[in-house]
Amino acid sequence: QVQLVESGGGQVQAGGSLRLSCAPSGRFLSIREMGYYREAPGKAREVVAVLPSGGAAHYADSVMGRFTISRAEVTVYLHMNDLKPEDTGVYYCNMIFDFADGSPTSNVWGQGAQVTVLS
Repeated sequence: QVQLVESGGGQVQAGGSLRLSCAPSGRFLSIREMGYYREAPGKAREVVAVLPSGGAAHYADSVMGRFTISRAEVTVYLHMNDLKPEDTGVYYCNMIFDFADGSPTSNVWGQGAQVTVLS
């Protein structure tokens, strides 16, 4: 069973920066896609950034130009600059895995990391 372990997050003043990272544990064949989603207080989970394997990154309009998603082997990073109070929320890492033994493609979520931006 594959699990995702997230790290990073915290509290920062508006205009500051934070970095999130996420890495899988367990056996898998490949990763189809990596991404970050967030839940703001009282709101539904929304996509922040997605990085398809071999493809270009896609960003929510609200974070374009401020956030960058990147990958180093099986670890995904979300670099967040010029943070705003409306970026506050719980950020969830997500990866889609394929397996060598024929098991179904699996969509796995991390445990979440709190990001709080003070005005």
